[in-house]
Amino acid sequence: MTALIINQLSKSFGQKQAVNRLSFSVGREKAYCLLGGNGAGKSTTINMLLGFLEPDSGDAHFGELDLWRNRELAKKCLFYLPDQVNLYPELTAIENIVYLSGLSGEKHKPEIIQQNLADVGLEVDAHGKRISDFSKGMRQKVALALAKLKNPELLILDEPTTGLDPIAIKEFVSLINQLKQAGACVVMVSHDLQCAHLLADEIGILQSGVLKEELINKDLSLDDLESHYFNSVG
Repeated sequence: MTALIINQLSKSFGQKQAVNRLSFSVGREKAYCLLGGNGAGKSTTINMLLGFLEPDSGDAHFGELDLWRNRELAKKCLFYLPDQVNLYPELTAIENIVYLSGLSGEKHKPEIIQQNLADVGLEVDAHGKRISDFSKGMRQKVALALAKLKNPELLILDEPTTGLDPIAIKEFVSLINQLKQAGACVVMVSHDLQCAHLLADEIGILQSGVLKEELINKDLSLDDLESHYFNSVG
């Protein structure tokens, strides 16, 4: 069942057309990757989906919600994981989750928080350590534990595997697949072909704000994806 529908979404900044009549759709329990380099329009698209930028034209709907017109309601059903996870460095993993979930009016028992941290693979002895001592992969696990508690219907990822080592990437892919299996619709942007190939069910190649090609990932090898990508943007 289709959950997210992007229809002719456009955004300009002065004379620069950042996103030009972008259309795609994503089903529940599926992941879609917008793949493109710097200046492709990925960040502008993300900011429109998050309700930070008003589209010049077109729209984005998640179910019955218009993500711009109903942006406050939309915040309740989505979870955003940025390239650099913003957590409070002076707080522990548990304290961060208690505080951040509390901002949205949620309260969770300590044992539930600890279980979710364990479920995403954060070592038990790290639960009470300050985030300032964590690697990027560990910070992502805390953020994903928070996401599991929120059980988001729409998960938006921005360059999620940049700076992760191969083991952390494998763990991250497994965690995203768990959230998909729980019913989440996943949209990610990346410049990394391997990241797209590992995570996405469908890949859209974006250049200068234009969707050049859409690909079904299960039909592709990484070499196939690379060939399609460079043929589209070359």
